[in-house]
Amino acid sequence: MPSISAKKRIRNNFLILTIILMLLMIRIGWIQFVQGAELQELAYKQQTLDRAINPSRGTIYDRNGVELAVSATVETVTVNPMNIESENKEKVAKALSDIFELDYEKVLKKVKKKSSIETIVKKVEKDKSDELRIWMEENKITEGINIDEDTKRYYPNNELCSQVIGFTGSDNQGLNGIEAKYDETLSGTKGKIIRVRDAKGGTLDGTVEEYVPAINGDSLVLTIDSTIQSIVEKHLEEACIDNVCTDGRKCSNNESK
Repeated sequence: MPSISAKKRIRNNFLILTIILMLLMIRIGWIQFVQGAELQELAYKQQTLDRAINPSRGTIYDRNGVELAVSATVETVTVNPMNIESENKEKVAKALSDIFELDYEKVLKKVKKKSSIETIVKKVEKDKSDELRIWMEENKITEGINIDEDTKRYYPNNELCSQVIGFTGSDNQGLNGIEAKYDETLSGTKGKIIRVRDAKGGTLDGTVEEYVPAINGDSLVLTIDSTIQSIVEKHLEEACIDNVCTDGRKCSNNESK
C-alpha cells in the first residue's frame, strides 16, 4: 500500500493538475468570449489583402443642370512586392519610373519592400496606365502590379462660384463650401477587392479575388444660376478693381473672389 507521504504527493499533484486545467479553461473562455471578435478581426487582416475602390463623387449642378463640379475617371497603380519575382523587380521598377516619370530608386525601394502592398502613383490618366498594361502584356507579367479605377474632381467653370462650391482634397474628401457641407451625400461608399494571401503575402493557389463594388455618391442641384452668377462676379471684379477697398487698399483679383 502507498505510504501516507505518497498519497499526499498524489493528492497534491492531482490538485495542481486540477488548478492548471481550470486556469486553461478560464484562459480559453477569455480568448473565445472576450477577445474573440478582436482576434478574429486581426486574423482576417493577416490573411486577406484589401485594395480600396474609390466611388465616383456626386456631381454638383446649378438650377439649370449646368455642371459645376464633376468627377473624372482616373486610375491608381499599386504593387504587391511579394508577388513580383526577384529577377523582375528591377525591370518592373524601371518601367514604372519611366512611364509615370518617377524617381527610379524610390520606386525600386517600394518594389523590393517586404510588404503586402505599396502605392506607386495615384490619379493618373488612362492613357498612361494603358502604357503600363501594354508593357505588362509584352513582358508577360500578370501578378504583382494592380491598376484600379479612381476618380479626380475638377470644376468645368474654373473659379465660378468657387467660394460657394468649395473644393476637395487629394482623397476626394470635401474640405470647404458645398463640397464639405454635403460631403457625406456626395462621397458615396468605398468598394474593395479582397484577396486571400499566405504568410509571405503571396496569393494562395485555388483562391480568387472577391470584388465588392463601390457605391457612387449622390448628386446635388443648387439654386444658383451659373449665367447670372458669372455676370455678378464679373461686375463685382470690375468694381473692386476700380474702387478702393474699405481698408484703403486696392482690391486684387484674388481678394474679389
